[in-house]
Amino acid sequence: MLLAHSLGVRRLDLYMQFERPLSENELTPYRALLSRRTKGEPVAYLVGHKEFMALDFEVTPAVLVPNPDTEVLVQRAVALAREADRPLRAADVGTGSGCIAVALARYAANVEVWAGDVSREALDVAQRNVAKHGLEARVHLECGDLLEPLPGAFDLVCANLPYVNRAAEVSNEVKAQPATALYAEDGGAALVVRLMRETPPRLAPGGRVLAEIDPAILEAVHQAATASFGEVRVHRDLGGHERVIEAWS
Repeated sequence: MLLAHSLGVRRLDLYMQFERPLSENELTPYRALLSRRTKGEPVAYLVGHKEFMALDFEVTPAVLVPNPDTEVLVQRAVALAREADRPLRAADVGTGSGCIAVALARYAANVEVWAGDVSREALDVAQRNVAKHGLEARVHLECGDLLEPLPGAFDLVCANLPYVNRAAEVSNEVKAQPATALYAEDGGAALVVRLMRETPPRLAPGGRVLAEIDPAILEAVHQAATASFGEVRVHRDLGGHERVIEAWS
């Protein structure tokens, strides 16, 4: 991926041009990328984009790198939207790159999304991704804390909030991503727990909340969700880990 990016070709072209010699001018930027990668910088930051839900997203160090585990949340949200078969209002809390909001709007044509984030730098990236996929009419961006800046009641509330314990040992690749989008207090559970407590009055009748979690905070989040909602369900990612909590009344 780094070589294809530095040469401005497709990965397939590397195989088709297998015997092509490279000049020093071509090797220099490639070596620079390799050097940054060996220090743990995510490939997505080096090449400037990342695929998520079969869609391409711009990625910068202002946002988390879209993670395949988050696709579980989006797939569930899309399934709920398609089952409804009517116009729905959805919120994407802590939108970052906008990957959840864009993917949900792209795969569920009956959904209009309001996406929020506390970081204006992240929202700039999200805005470019919304425009890139031609969804300006159905994805709206607001700056603020959790649901506070988002207007009205919602049929779906989706969230990939910071949930990493500040004391946890993480890889250099994780450390390279914005700390404000990674870490939360109370062992990582603080923001997701607060979302569970604050969401019920913002849900339309029959509405649901879907939040990504780490298995380490499942107990705390499950307890908060049970206190706020009548029904709680946990979805596992492809690795078998408890990854998304779904709650409704």
